[in-house]
Amino acid sequence: MKAGAVDFLTKPFRDQDLLDAIQRAIGRDQARRQLETEGVDIRNRFSSLTPREREVMSLVVAGLLNKQVAAQMGTSETTAKIHRGQVMRKMQAQSLPDLVRMSERLGPLPKVLVLPPTR
Repeated sequence: MKAGAVDFLTKPFRDQDLLDAIQRAIGRDQARRQLETEGVDIRNRFSSLTPREREVMSLVVAGLLNKQVAAQMGTSETTAKIHRGQVMRKMQAQSLPDLVRMSERLGPLPKVLVLPPTR
């Protein structure tokens, strides 16, 4: 019955009930637009990453440490740290949890084969 409706008013209704329903609808629309704008911003930042940085982001978001990222990519740990720093800077992430939230907003990142750690 409410398919897409913000509220349901029964007749007779007070003018204030109508105004309150309109205010709630405006508030929901503002929140939706804000989320949409943030999503576009995150996608634009992600598109600025190089393929190598996207690979690093996928591995970091998967929970790998710098040493493990370096082993996966066949590079030094220093190189992995540099790429990770570039990812954090370009994505404007303040922390790893912030980067993870951004990746969740992006949807599934390209799958990267994660090998078991070597001993």
